[in-house]
Amino acid sequence: MGNLFKTAVLLAALTSLVVLIGQAIGGQQAFILAVAMNFGSYWFSDRIVLAMYRAQPIEEAQAPDLYRIVRRLTTRAGIPMPRVYLIPGETPNAFATGRSPQHAAVAVTEGIMRMLDDEELEGVLAHELSHVKNRDTLTMTIAATLAGVITYLAHMAQWAAIFGGGRRDDEEGSGGGVFGALLMAILAPIAAMLIQLAISRAREFQADASGAQLAGRPWGLAKALEKLEMASKMAPMDATPATAHLFIVNPLRGEGLATLFSTHPPIQERIARLRAMATRS
Repeated sequence: MGNLFKTAVLLAALTSLVVLIGQAIGGQQAFILAVAMNFGSYWFSDRIVLAMYRAQPIEEAQAPDLYRIVRRLTTRAGIPMPRVYLIPGETPNAFATGRSPQHAAVAVTEGIMRMLDDEELEGVLAHELSHVKNRDTLTMTIAATLAGVITYLAHMAQWAAIFGGGRRDDEEGSGGGVFGALLMAILAPIAAMLIQLAISRAREFQADASGAQLAGRPWGLAKALEKLEMASKMAPMDATPATAHLFIVNPLRGEGLATLFSTHPPIQERIARLRAMATRS
């Protein structure tokens, strides 16, 4: 429940940023345009991301064990059977996408199918199906929409301050309007990005906990995360930052300060929480 409350607060913060920057520049039309563009991408985001990673639908006859695990977990979760896809590539990873449980898809790489045993693969799939059941794909779409609107309005504010702000400041006798608008235009997208990352991390923790409960044991997911982290360091995936939050482990490698801007919590912290769940059960 703590993660749900945190997510709601962070979404409210993003919404407030949209309102503030929109009022500052009078960008109602830009707001409507940006929302319309992102709303369109919401309806087609699953097709776009699956095509981006060359994911191909896989039939039950081709992967009976994979289907058996997915079907068992969806029955436990009380959600429809998702479409199942296979991503070419040796880097082990997986993600779920789709705007609702009725329009969901789960994609796994060839590498993860070869690396993990059944218990570990079940833990990974339980995590991804928890994202579907918790409607995290919807939450992250809303967060991405709001962050995109903020960035769009911020660009408008920058141009307005540079080309239109100086004359208004002279007329109104205010010397700080241009600099204030520029400062907001610079800081607002940074704040939006940090809030979006915080939402993503909260949803990952929640999916770990929900997935462990769905699978019936935390150990499978904990062991899988250890293997996936090591493999990702050795062979990073060719992924885009815009879709990094979808994967069970961050496909992008970053060290030092870069980890502050990661869409995922530290793997060791995730494993520690799963182990704590195991000792309590």
